[in-house]
Amino acid sequence: MAETKQARRFIPVGIAVLTVSDTRTLADDRSGDTLVARIEEAGHRLAARAIVPDDRQKIAAQVKAWTLDKAIDVVITTGGTGFTGRDVTPEALEPLFEKRMDGFSEVFHRLSYDKIGTATIQSRATGGVANATFIFVLPGSPGACRDAWDGILKQQLDYRHMPCNFIEIMPRLDEHLKRG
Repeated sequence: MAETKQARRFIPVGIAVLTVSDTRTLADDRSGDTLVARIEEAGHRLAARAIVPDDRQKIAAQVKAWTLDKAIDVVITTGGTGFTGRDVTPEALEPLFEKRMDGFSEVFHRLSYDKIGTATIQSRATGGVANATFIFVLPGSPGACRDAWDGILKQQLDYRHMPCNFIEIMPRLDEHLKRG
């Protein structure tokens, strides 16, 4: 059973938030605002924030640059996970993944199903690791961002969460690169 061990100290990490949209600006980016508020409320650092259009190359370039920034441990994107012609975030980011996180998508859809039913199948939420950086690709709605953060990321990005969490394995994400 999952639990929080208060004897362990909280370890804040740097998190970047990328909104993928042809129409949103920082002034009306409710999904990005939802993530930023939760990141800061949890005690993490907002390391970067940007909005890019629904363009594969621009999405990939921004996320790749962030994965190379040592101040950024986690990238969370919002938007572009549907099935329309402009929804290209998974196509832009999955090629960057060194490892896919299939369980993230599965748990996200389970949580989402409880709230929106079968409409959850219209999202291609995904997750993975690239350059020792966790990447989570979320739908563009504030509700989806709340569900992902509150139901998965808040716990997994807390070192006190037991029996395991992402924070405790971060130092080992690039160990395959250090082997001879």
